[in-house]
Amino acid sequence: MTHILLVEDEVKLARFIELELNYEGYQVSVAYDGLTAIIAAQNLHLDLVILDWTLPDLSGIEICRRLRSTGDRVPIILLTIKDEVSDCVKLTAEGDRVAGLEADADDYVVKPFSIEELLAKAHTQVRRNKATQAADILEFEDLSLNRRTREVHRGQRLIDLTAKEFDLLEYLLINSRQVVTSDRIVKEVLGYDFMGDSNSIEAYIRYLRLKLEANNEKPLLQTVRGVGYVLRD
Repeated sequence: MTHILLVEDEVKLARFIELELNYEGYQVSVAYDGLTAIIAAQNLHLDLVILDWTLPDLSGIEICRRLRSTGDRVPIILLTIKDEVSDCVKLTAEGDRVAGLEADADDYVVKPFSIEELLAKAHTQVRRNKATQAADILEFEDLSLNRRTREVHRGQRLIDLTAKEFDLLEYLLINSRQVVTSDRIVKEVLGYDFMGDSNSIEAYIRYLRLKLEANNEKPLLQTVRGVGYVLRD
């Protein structure tokens, strides 16, 4: 279920928005202050944050900046009042109005707003985020790799890989069911400054295979003798 974090210190307004989002089928967590919002964003898997500009401790802009500083790219919709709009929108040198939002938020809604407007913008941001996440994930059988978070799972098991092992697995997933040679791995993954030989590449493959099959899972990474390596059933 799509999970939205709503950060709003006006309890009645927060409850109204929460109920409307629930009615649309969204799971909603509510925070009434900035610190709670930051903790929630760090611990929950979120698809969208709806964030009030004016909060009792941290401003919405400060929360947004802190989230972005950690690399969190979850879509953020700011709830602002009319006087804050000029601060919210940045202009390009050419004068384009929507060149981006202060602190790298994705959109904003001006209070008082219609719930239909907020729901429409929420739907748009969630849809875009889902599309982006799908492009970031490579899958083969029960093996998945997230390019954005650099996490690898075999089923529900999280696999700890080195940077080179991750890059190698990513390349093999992109070329799944295709045999790739050692020369291609050196050229397109390890780089021309790689000082090893075919035995070194075989060692990378061996370590990667051990991690992928640590719980006696079905072998997926295979060696085609005299040719190269392949991910296939």
